[in-house]
Amino acid sequence: MHMTCAETKRFLEDFIPLIKNIPNDRKIIIAPPFTAISTFASFSDFDYLNISSQNIHWEEQGAFTAEISSNMLIEHNVKYAIVGHSEPRKYFSESDEQINKRAVFAQSNGLTPIVCVGETLEQRERGEADRVITRQVEQGLEKTDPSNLIVAYEPIWAIGTGKTCEAKDANKICSLIRKLIGFEDVIIQYGGSVKPNNIDEIMSMSDIDGVLVGGASLDPNSFARIANYQ
Repeated sequence: MHMTCAETKRFLEDFIPLIKNIPNDRKIIIAPPFTAISTFASFSDFDYLNISSQNIHWEEQGAFTAEISSNMLIEHNVKYAIVGHSEPRKYFSESDEQINKRAVFAQSNGLTPIVCVGETLEQRERGEADRVITRQVEQGLEKTDPSNLIVAYEPIWAIGTGKTCEAKDANKICSLIRKLIGFEDVIIQYGGSVKPNNIDEIMSMSDIDGVLVGGASLDPNSFARIANYQ
């Protein structure tokens, strides 16, 4: 819940020049608040800069106050939709079943879902991380097409806390996710206190294809350094 339309415009005016020469083997996806999507859409005329929504509902229309449908997003050239982010899971008790319905519906309407999975600190300390991730993948990704899918591993204990999952530990979980999905080319991201000073190590890992960036994406220079990782 960051940035008004005016702030989004200023952000993009500063950010776009910093990524003009980004290598063509990578893509940047930004997920602004729903109110700022149309402002963002007026700038997103680059192959490497795409728009995602922060959520999507599983019905096309109806009495679902505060929800948003695929048609509303596609009208603004949105190509991706985050589903199952740790905050809706935590604050609004989103279930794996609901997350799965959102992901399946997004795909059926031509959008690519970015499905988030991750364990809490208590689950990790009890040695339950693999079991929790396995359940979230099996239930959250049921009947999805792995060729039109991004999975983001975001350990909840590393989000906004300044704690970062060790790159090798994150890579191990991402490898597990890839094996559970059974599709070698599925795109798997890591998210959890990603910053300019750790992006190069994170992206050197064998099973991490990208990153889901939180607070560090709010500053154009910080986010550009992440996008231009070495």
